[in-house]
Amino acid sequence: MLLRLLRRYLRPYIGALTAVVILQLVGTIAALYLPSLNADIIDQGVAKGNTHYILGMGAVMLGVTVVQIACSITAVFFGARTAMAFGRDVRDALFHRVGTFSDREIQKFGAPSLITRNTNDVTQVQTLVVMTCTLMVVAPIMCVGGIIMALRQDVGLSWLLVVAVPVLLVAVGLIVIRMVPQFRLMQKKIDAVNRVLREQITGVRVVRAFVRERFETDRFGVANDELTGTALRVGKLMALMFPTVMLVMNASSVAVLWFGGQRVADGMEVGTLTAFLSYLIQILMSVMMATFMMVMVPRAAVCAERIGEVLDTETSVLPPVSPIIPALNTGEVEFRDTTFAYPGADDPVLRRVSFTAPPGRTTAVIGSTGSGKSTLISLVPRLFDVSAGQVLVDGTDVRDMEPDVLWSRMSLVPQRSYLFSGTVASNLRYGREDATDEELWHALDIAQARDFVAAMPGGLNAPIAQGGTNVSGGQRQRLAIARALVRKPEIYLFDESFSALDVATDARLRAALRPFTRNASVIIVAQRVSTIKDADQIVVLDNGEVVGTGTHDELVDTCPTYAEIVESQLAAEAAA
Repeated sequence: MLLRLLRRYLRPYIGALTAVVILQLVGTIAALYLPSLNADIIDQGVAKGNTHYILGMGAVMLGVTVVQIACSITAVFFGARTAMAFGRDVRDALFHRVGTFSDREIQKFGAPSLITRNTNDVTQVQTLVVMTCTLMVVAPIMCVGGIIMALRQDVGLSWLLVVAVPVLLVAVGLIVIRMVPQFRLMQKKIDAVNRVLREQITGVRVVRAFVRERFETDRFGVANDELTGTALRVGKLMALMFPTVMLVMNASSVAVLWFGGQRVADGMEVGTLTAFLSYLIQILMSVMMATFMMVMVPRAAVCAERIGEVLDTETSVLPPVSPIIPALNTGEVEFRDTTFAYPGADDPVLRRVSFTAPPGRTTAVIGSTGSGKSTLISLVPRLFDVSAGQVLVDGTDVRDMEPDVLWSRMSLVPQRSYLFSGTVASNLRYGREDATDEELWHALDIAQARDFVAAMPGGLNAPIAQGGTNVSGGQRQRLAIARALVRKPEIYLFDESFSALDVATDARLRAALRPFTRNASVIIVAQRVSTIKDADQIVVLDNGEVVGTGTHDELVDTCPTYAEIVESQLAAEAAA
C-alpha cells in the first residue's frame, strides 16, 4: 500500500525527484572523494613537508566541499517541496473521498479516525518522503561508493567490512521487527485519544450538567495512558537502536586502528589508514541512515494502509452511469414501496412505505421515537440508498439523477442544526452565494430570526462560532431554517426543525412559511402535533410502516396510533 500510494501521488513530481537524485549523487561522490584527497595530503604533503602541495590540494578539497554543500542544500530544498506537495495532494484526495461518502461510510470509520488519517497519518508518510529525499538516496550511494573507495585504499582490511555491516544490519533488523506491531497499535491509540477528546469538547455542556468531569477526566486518562505506554515501548526500542549502531561503529573503528596499526608497521602509509577509517565510518553512517529509514518505514506503512483504506472505500451511494434529468421541475416527491435496513441489522427500519408529497402542499411525517421518520427523510437527498423500492423526485428515481442536480432541488434542515464558523451572512449564503442582503433579511423574517440577528453586534456580519455555539438552540434552528429558505428550492425537508421553538414562535414561523413555499413540496418530520396539525396530509409511521395517511381531523377518527399520540400530548399539556 505504501509503494502504491507513493507511486500514485509522486508521479507528477518525477522531474523534481530526478533532480534530487542527481544532486545527491553528485554531492555524495564529492563526499566520497574527500578522504582520498586527505590521504594524499598526509602522505604526499605532510609526510614530505611539501607546503605547496598541501595548499594546492587543500584548495581542491575546499572546492569539492563547496560543491557537496551546494548540491546537498539544493537537493533538500527540492525534496522538501516535493514532500509538501505530496502531502497536500494526499490530504486533498482524502478530503474529496470523504466528501463523497454517505452516512454509512462516515459511521463505519468514525469522524475522529478520519481526522487522524487526514492529519497525523498523512504527516507520517510525508515525513518519510522528506527523509527519503535526504537520507535514503544518499545511503546506498555512500555505502556502495564507500566500499569501492575503501577497497582501493587497502584490500587487506576489507574483511572488517564483511563483519561490521552484517552485524549492524542483523542487530537493527531484530529491533525494527519488534517495532512494527507497536507502530500499528500506536495509530489506533491516537484514534482513541482523538475520539475521547472530540466527544468531551463537543459534549462539554452535558458533561458539566451531569457533573461528570471526574469520570471524563479518568476516561481521557485511560486513553492517554494507553497511548503513552505504547509510545514508551516504541521509544525504548528506538533508544536501544542508536546505542547499538554506535557500539558497532566504535568497535569497528577500534578494530581498524588495531589491525591497521600493524599494517602501518609493515609499511602501509598513514594516510591510507586514515582514509580507510573515514570510508568505514561513511559506510556505517550510511547503514545508520538506512536504519533510521527502517524505523520510519513501518510506521509510514501502517499510516499508508489506513490512508489507502479510506481512498479505496467506495461510497454506497454511487452516482448513476447514465444520469437522467427529469423533464419536470415541480419538486414532487414519491415514496414507492420503500424499504430500508441498516447494514447488519436484523430487521428493516422502514417497510414498504408508499406516499406522495405533491408540490404546493405540506406533508408531515409523525410517529413514535424509533419509527424511522428521520431515516425516511434522509432517503430523499440520498444520504442513504433504499434497500428495496424507490424514492422518486419528479417521477425519476433519485438513484438515476446526477447528485448535484438532485441536491440543487432541495434544502434540508437536519435534526441537529449546524452552523459554520463565520458570520450570520456567510452561513445564510451557504444556501446561495449570490443572495442579496434584502433576501437574507426576508428569510430571517420568515424564520422569526430578524429580531435577535438585528440585536447582535454587526447584524448580518455578527460572528458565529463553530457549530453555532454562541447562539441558543432555538436561534440556531431558526438560522438553519433561514439558510434553507435563502436557497428557494423546489423541495423543503424539515427534520425535527421546530423542536427547540416555543409554541407561539412555531406557529408564527409556520404561518409565514406557508405563502413562501406555496409552489414547493414541503416535508416536515415532527414529534409535536401542534407543529403538523395544519399540514395538507399527515403520514403516520409505526415501527417503520405507514399506518395512516390523511389530515389531522381524519386521522384522529381513523388512525388509533395518531389518536394515541394526540391524546398523550394533550394530556401532557393539561398536566403542565
